[in-house]
Amino acid sequence: MKRIFTLLTVLIVFCSFSQTQKGIVIDGYGNAVENAFIINPSTESHSHTDDSGAFIIEKTNVGDVLRITALGFKIKSYKVSNEENKIVLEDGVLKLNDVVIQHKLSAMNLISKIDLQTSPVNTSQEILQKVPGLFIGQHAGGGKSEQMFLRGFDIDHGTDVAISVDGMPVNLVSHAHGQGYADLHFVIPETVDKIDYGKGTYYANKGDFATAGYVGFQTKEKLDNSSISIEAGQFNMKRAVGMFNLLDNAKNQRAYIATEYFLTDGPFESPQNFNRFNLLGKYTYLLGLNSKFSISASHFSSKWDASGQIPQRLVDNGIISRFGAVDDTEGGNTSRTNIIASLNKPIDKNTFVKINTFFSKYALELYSNFTFFLKDPVNGNQIRQKENRTLYGMSAEINKKIKNDVWDINYQAGIGFRADATKDSELSHTLNRKTTLENIKLGDIDENNNYGYFNSEFIFGKLMINPGLRFDYFKFNYQDKLSETYTNQSESEVKFSPKLNFIYSQNNNLQFFVKSGMGFHSNDVRVVVQDNTKKILPTAMGADIGTIWKPSHNLIINSVLWYMYLQQEFVYSGDGGIMEPSGRTKRMGADFGIRYHLNEILYIYLDANYTFARSMDEVRGEDYIPLAPDFTTTGGISFQNWHQFSGGIRYRYLKSRPANEDNSIVAEGYFVTDMNLNYDFKNFTFGVAIQNLFNTEWNETQFATESRLKDEPNSVDEIHFTPGTPFNLKAKIAYRF
Repeated sequence: MKRIFTLLTVLIVFCSFSQTQKGIVIDGYGNAVENAFIINPSTESHSHTDDSGAFIIEKTNVGDVLRITALGFKIKSYKVSNEENKIVLEDGVLKLNDVVIQHKLSAMNLISKIDLQTSPVNTSQEILQKVPGLFIGQHAGGGKSEQMFLRGFDIDHGTDVAISVDGMPVNLVSHAHGQGYADLHFVIPETVDKIDYGKGTYYANKGDFATAGYVGFQTKEKLDNSSISIEAGQFNMKRAVGMFNLLDNAKNQRAYIATEYFLTDGPFESPQNFNRFNLLGKYTYLLGLNSKFSISASHFSSKWDASGQIPQRLVDNGIISRFGAVDDTEGGNTSRTNIIASLNKPIDKNTFVKINTFFSKYALELYSNFTFFLKDPVNGNQIRQKENRTLYGMSAEINKKIKNDVWDINYQAGIGFRADATKDSELSHTLNRKTTLENIKLGDIDENNNYGYFNSEFIFGKLMINPGLRFDYFKFNYQDKLSETYTNQSESEVKFSPKLNFIYSQNNNLQFFVKSGMGFHSNDVRVVVQDNTKKILPTAMGADIGTIWKPSHNLIINSVLWYMYLQQEFVYSGDGGIMEPSGRTKRMGADFGIRYHLNEILYIYLDANYTFARSMDEVRGEDYIPLAPDFTTTGGISFQNWHQFSGGIRYRYLKSRPANEDNSIVAEGYFVTDMNLNYDFKNFTFGVAIQNLFNTEWNETQFATESRLKDEPNSVDEIHFTPGTPFNLKAKIAYRF
């Protein structure tokens, strides 16, 4: 009898601790809170919320008290009830204390909000610098997409990093200026709520251009208040931003309008006459618990002049200054209009779907002169690159959780398509922007990408195994309008990209991971149809091994060793209208990062990145990859909520690197420091920001270019550069209401 009683007691206790509870975590506006950490202190069972805010926690009974922690929210204790557990969190301060290392492929994304809050940005494109190791540089006026560098890649304007905003791709395929061209100037920095990023080829839901990595921006769904801000600075810089909350008291609806107007002449002797206008409207309707529909519309337009890249020999000889020009008729204009709609809806407690659709109209007219009088000693070598594009597409993804006694399974299955159509994509030889001397390329482009993917997560206690597979189908069409007869050339290609990742979480403060996968970047349609013996979708293969460690409540350290092989670095050169194959390449390196909250006021961060990059098909000594950075580092210290003051100082360093294949021409490195200081008084904020605090002489972008000036008998192959901004002071006043 005693044994039976003991057995019953054990069974009762076992059954009690085997109960599973489900719930959802939302904010005060009804929006899902993802990545929230839920723990039952009495059983030490814990869980995390998914993208929809839902969670499942084991060994938890009705009446148990859960502790919920989420970045940017106050810690909450919640008593489990018999009903659906709906937990509402209050807004709080962003602190490293609240960061919990999770069973996720991109676990470091949690700190992006802290980085955004503690270190403001000057432009939308500079938000990219919040991705550790990603550098940018402008070399043709403020309206052109910046050049990017990441993991030993000179990414040009986006060839090897996939960028999106609210699910809409930013990279433009078969672009008039360069493959994967990604212009983010249509994003108003103050509207960015979250940055999702990942390095490498390890993500099944990321396709074209996601080789060095991806960056996804999410704009805000609500404003805490309306605001108006005005900025003014040196070089005739002026900026005005308005953020207006339209539905203050609506229960299930959110809506706002944001607008930006920006002017500057830049530090150049020939004024840039740069102006940019942005307008965004966004509406979100909460359909019910954990279900919402969102739609946004935006318009962007910009116009500018540029001094372009100047040859080093003219500056060395004192003929022009660093801010002078050889041809100051460069510049252009561009615009983009976007409509994005998304739906998140649960099917049941373990299943939800995400649907996203987008439509975009884009135009660019760009004038450049890289080689001056090299080919045409009379008229010069100015070129015009022009296109008008329609871009549209959609994606749908289903997420499902399955639990059993041995493992947990989470999986995502998605399908989608993207279509690009351009009219009169042009490359022409021009004079003074007005006269067309020769049409080099002119045609219509139609490019379609259909895709599907399956991603799964098998969780065995502390270990997660994450296999995935992606399928892409491309169809390329090009109508050559310079051909004497009607010509519509076409090609198609299929690509399979497998992924396999292992994540081991020893506890909530220590994680080890091994990532591997295959990816690709597509080539320009004009290359694909011109020579089908070349690689249409060159394969990239990568691997990461590393750790994320939180040794104390206010310190996070991440470190990674990585390797990448690229089958062919071969892209269309929009500047010359020619193919530029460069063969196979290999890269290997190390990433290291620290985030430290010294106290509730001071925040310190540092990122360092080393890369060894070489061509595999060239002889030793001539195998350097031009402009591939081998060492970069960024860091800074900021403070908040100190007697209404906030601010910080930050640096960025890029080491000197080869500018050509044999390293005979070197692109000089730089170390630049910026700072900012703000003071809050009632509903006002007064701020001062300084770029290049120590007035460092630096080159923002550099290229090894062969050029010839009008009075030169022979061409010269040397560094051509765009100077970096000198000491630049600006002031800001903002009013919240």
